[in-house]
Amino acid sequence: MWLFVFFDLPVMTKKERKVATQFRKSLEKDGFSMMQFSVYVRHCPSKENMNVHIKRVQLAVPATGMVSILSVTDKQFSDIKNFYGKVEKNKLSVPQQLELF
Repeated sequence: MWLFVFFDLPVMTKKERKVATQFRKSLEKDGFSMMQFSVYVRHCPSKENMNVHIKRVQLAVPATGMVSILSVTDKQFSDIKNFYGKVEKNKLSVPQQLELF
């Protein structure tokens, strides 16, 4: 599963910028990578793991602004097309999962 977090947070005042930065840093600390300026993505190996990360995002959501969370399957994510200008770039790869016994 892939977990997307989309957000539009106010950044007009110094305090709002600080809150937005704290939110972005909390996403990065939780293993999310920036896909675009207000779009972060993270791979989750299971639905249970995904629910843990959704709860963490919910706890970090600021009092103002809009935050959306979307989950998609690996198959759905594999259909994504990324362009930088007119050039198509490679997709993000699924991180390898280690199994410990």
